[in-house]
Amino acid sequence: MQRPHKQRIRPLTGFGDSVCTRTEPLGARTRNPKESGVNKTEMAKKLAKKTDLSQAKAAEVLDVIFSSEDGHGIIAVELDAGRDVAIAGFGKFETRHRKARAGRNPATGEAIQIAAATVPAFKAAKGLKDRVRV
Repeated sequence: MQRPHKQRIRPLTGFGDSVCTRTEPLGARTRNPKESGVNKTEMAKKLAKKTDLSQAKAAEVLDVIFSSEDGHGIIAVELDAGRDVAIAGFGKFETRHRKARAGRNPATGEAIQIAAATVPAFKAAKGLKDRVRV
C-alpha cells in the first residue's frame, strides 16, 4: 500500500505584485539521496518496453554501448582512441588530462606526488541541461 504524498505549498513569484501558490508532492523537485535511480537492468526493461526488443536484446544493446571492458563498449573504445563521443541534445563523452601535482596523504600529512592522468568526462548538452534544470 502506498502512502499518500505529503504536500507543500511553494510560493511562485514573478507575476507582478501578486504571489501565487502551487501545491506539489514533497520531493517532486528535489532528489532523495536514498533513491538510487535506474540501474542497467531497469534501463534494459525500459528500452525493451519502448522498442520492439526483448529485455535480453535490450541489455545486449546497452552492453555494446556502455561496457567498460577492453575492446567492448562503443563509448569506451572511442575514448581509448582519444576521440570524443557526441550525442546531439544529450551531451559529449570526452577525455581530460590532469597534470601531475603535489598532494598530501590525509592519514599521515605526508607530502606526496600525484601522477598525471587521463580521465573520462561527460559534458551535458544544452537540451539535457534545460530538461533537468529546475
